[in-house]
Amino acid sequence: MTITEIAKATRITRNSVAKYLEVLRMGGQVDMHEVGNAKVYSLAQRVPLSAFLCFTRDLIVVLDEYGTVLQANDRLLGLAALEKADVIGKNVRETALPIISAEETLSLIEGVKCEQCVKDIRYPHRNSELFFRMQVFPTVFADGGQGHTVVLEDTTDKQRCLRNMAFLAETAMEFVDLPEETDIYTRIAGMIREFVPYGRVFIQSYDDKTNQFVIRAVEDQAFRDTLATIIERDPVGMVFPLGEVLHSPFLDDPAAIERGIRKITLGSTSGDGSLSFYDLAFHCIPADICDRIVSSMNLKTVYVAFLVWKGSLLGDVGIFVSEDEDVGDLRALESLIRQASIAISRRMTEERLRRSNERFREVVEHFPFPAAILDAKGCFTFINHAFTRMFGYKVTDIRTEREWMELAFPDPVLRSTVIAGWRTDCREAKVNQVRTRRLPVQCKDGDMRSILIRAMTLCDATQFLTFEDITELRRAHSVLLADIANLMHASDDLRLQSKALFALGAPVAITNGGEIKYANPAFLMRWGYSSVAELAERPVEDFWTKGDEDSNEMYPAAEVSDEAAVLTAHRRNGSTFYVVAIPAPVRNTDGVMMGTVLLFQDMATVPEEHDTGSNPLQL
Repeated sequence: MTITEIAKATRITRNSVAKYLEVLRMGGQVDMHEVGNAKVYSLAQRVPLSAFLCFTRDLIVVLDEYGTVLQANDRLLGLAALEKADVIGKNVRETALPIISAEETLSLIEGVKCEQCVKDIRYPHRNSELFFRMQVFPTVFADGGQGHTVVLEDTTDKQRCLRNMAFLAETAMEFVDLPEETDIYTRIAGMIREFVPYGRVFIQSYDDKTNQFVIRAVEDQAFRDTLATIIERDPVGMVFPLGEVLHSPFLDDPAAIERGIRKITLGSTSGDGSLSFYDLAFHCIPADICDRIVSSMNLKTVYVAFLVWKGSLLGDVGIFVSEDEDVGDLRALESLIRQASIAISRRMTEERLRRSNERFREVVEHFPFPAAILDAKGCFTFINHAFTRMFGYKVTDIRTEREWMELAFPDPVLRSTVIAGWRTDCREAKVNQVRTRRLPVQCKDGDMRSILIRAMTLCDATQFLTFEDITELRRAHSVLLADIANLMHASDDLRLQSKALFALGAPVAITNGGEIKYANPAFLMRWGYSSVAELAERPVEDFWTKGDEDSNEMYPAAEVSDEAAVLTAHRRNGSTFYVVAIPAPVRNTDGVMMGTVLLFQDMATVPEEHDTGSNPLQL
């Protein structure tokens, strides 16, 4: 109705009607909307506050100015476990309303006069915590009285989610930075205990070599002490064979190992959805002792999850709780257990890698030849004692390959050549390919040695180097060649050389025209022949070839007549072995080529690239 219509119906002037309508509108009893220039009024659609309180998820209480409870909805009464008759009409201080009856809250409510007040509240409830956002509104009632309306918005799920996310972020960072000396199982049990404050936690590891589960940690200390008293031993270290675990009733489906957390109700016997502690302990603890454990600590439920990562079983986690307790957000707990699985897997991988590195270093340390390891940046990370004995340098003396080369090759020209060759080898070498070079190396005491250096690039760009001193071999070879030369100068008959070669312990052969003319007994024994006659008129390719026998570049070693070479030797029975051959051409007094003398030395490894040094030994 418009103001005019109401004035006609009530026979009151329009001005008076307008004033009354404005008062009613301010009191919320009528509504007004404009149609063109006219104001149209209607009765307000009002809902009783008590009806509204029943449909909200919030906890609401209405108080008058003296603190008397006028209204309280069912959610608030349910949290307080009270009936309406227990609180309506009573002063809030005389009731046991949660949060509201606290003196701190009442002081806050009484201080609200004109504007609303908002405050976050944490409320301990049983064995958990509840979170609310409390809003206090100043309220004017229909009779003109004043009071307050208190609304408690339940933010427990939100706060728990935020808290769990922050907790998981902290644990993830802690796992990353966890010191090596920290017992990871004890720390994981402590983290789970922080997440489930009222839980009793145990963690077991699984050993795939012995097929056994072993208890590695128990939290808290009171739980551990009680178990130790009842079973008369420390539970940490107890062993459970895998066979017993797989036949346990709670693991009726082997695929359950891959699943998340399982909730198991503890009972006196297994069945009807419950499981006995005796079966849970895989029958490794007597049944009467299991009953004492359950009754003494009021254990009602256990949550079990296996520690699994990338299909590998690492152990399991168990959390015991009493009747009125729970573990909170299962998804967050599963995330924590997954983090723990990853951390344990990484710790086990690091431990295996550490043991592997220790074994490798132990082998290299006791290696009969000098050896060294260079990382990808060219820094020495390890040298063995044989290296120090031969060259006199320790790892503190030569930190990088450049420092080593400056000491080992003092001649700038030679050093430049060596560095250029080293860089070329590193650039062109394949992984696990052995590279061989024979170089003159100066030791710390100034002694010069002829060294056969073998280098191999590993998969992580690390360089593994071995060093073999062939100085004495070359000196012996020079003396041998001098003796043979004296005999050859006396006669051109190559048969005279057999007398000089007969007594030598090292294999020696004389070739001429691509055939073996003479060989000493050491050669015959090494190659598996009984006499020189068996070698007659046979090409040297029957006895050795240069290079790997699987290589496409096999050619007679006799073609390399003036430098050492790595040969694949062929025995009489068809087997092969590898030797270093040091050749020297034999000439008579007129300079005529009479043949080639080859001195052989066994090799332990087969280089894929031969010695590139060139120091011809000629008679």
